[in-house]
Amino acid sequence: PTATGPVTAPAKKTAADTTKPSEALKGLMEQADTPVKSAPQPMMPKVSAQNIDELRAEIAAFDGCPLKQTAINLVFSDGNPAARIMLIGEAPGEDEDRQGKPFVGVSGQLLDRMLESIGLSRTENVYISNVLFWRPPGNRSPTDAELAACLPFVERHIALIKPEIIVLLGGVAAKTLLRTKDGITRLRGKWVDYAPPPGFGGTHAIPCLPIYHPAYLLRQPSSKRQAWGDLLSLKERIKKLNLLKNKE
Repeated sequence: PTATGPVTAPAKKTAADTTKPSEALKGLMEQADTPVKSAPQPMMPKVSAQNIDELRAEIAAFDGCPLKQTAINLVFSDGNPAARIMLIGEAPGEDEDRQGKPFVGVSGQLLDRMLESIGLSRTENVYISNVLFWRPPGNRSPTDAELAACLPFVERHIALIKPEIIVLLGGVAAKTLLRTKDGITRLRGKWVDYAPPPGFGGTHAIPCLPIYHPAYLLRQPSSKRQAWGDLLSLKERIKKLNLLKNKE
């Protein structure tokens, strides 16, 4: 017969062994207790500018929108500040970010042709800006928080320019300023009123016309027929209000 050695019984676990977590488990528990760092959230600005130069300076000094950290330039405006017609788009693209001016890329070239087709010019009788002053990385869609951070500046911008007509280029601009969830296909071509918020100067509503963004028309040429109809509506309203002259 083969001899066998004595069999050792497994050691009994003490109460301390059953309650004390292993080092690995302890590390996981510590990680779970560590708060996760969230992305920087936009802050609401305090706007007190009394003229366009002051407003631009306030926006340039504002660090509450994370887009500023990734953009090359602040994109404020272009056109004639004395114009009675204000165009407001979505956000700067790559070309706009590089040059620091709105609508200078391919979509801007189309916008210029659209304006010229009804007797308008960005250098003479329109003023152009966006609801965002910095380019979102990769031209992604802006977040609600980013739009909210810039909105007080945009509203003050409108109050300082005192336009008699606002043209909203695209769904983001229209939904932001009109505070609606309706998309551009439902909003476009319909005159609505923009009501300035309390404390932002001006009490009377400003007629607004939402239209397709030029970038959308470049992607969807079949919509240019509708866009032309919207431009004719704009032309008719401008003529009715006799707006093709600068404010005194």
